[in-house]
Amino acid sequence: MSAQNENRAAGRRPVLISACLLGRPVRFDGRGAARPHPLIDDLDAEGRLIPLCPEMAGGLPTPRPPAELDSRRRVIDTTGADVTAAFSAGARIAVETALAHGVRLALLKARSPSCGVGRIHDGSFSGRLIPGDGLTAEALAAAGIEVFADDDLDNAARRLAEIDRLSG
Repeated sequence: MSAQNENRAAGRRPVLISACLLGRPVRFDGRGAARPHPLIDDLDAEGRLIPLCPEMAGGLPTPRPPAELDSRRRVIDTTGADVTAAFSAGARIAVETALAHGVRLALLKARSPSCGVGRIHDGSFSGRLIPGDGLTAEALAAAGIEVFADDDLDNAARRLAEIDRLSG
């Protein structure tokens, strides 16, 4: 039996994770954003992680110009190009992937125009943060999947323990 099947049988659901958090070089700057944390280490060792970069899934290359959400929820990059369609396509793919695997919780990159949870850049490329969610975080939450940013992993660990306990 595969690790994923064993985990499902034990009531432990897979977890969607921003691929950059595993150090994969998928960010706009061509780098990863590895996030050392016991939760990620344990889930990785258990074979429960489903890595996905919504921007790449939506067809954007790496590296690519930085992008931010503007006040009209369009994603604009530093060249002025509107890349909303690619970000939206990546969000749809993330939801489809999560639902196909029975995901109930996602670990996402903080402040990203795709994956930000609770705070995102304001669209001015000034570094200023405003309340809000990225397109993928918003789409996952609308599909009933709980989303946590990588700066909230302790709370994510507690919630995942509850989900596993209730599913087991």
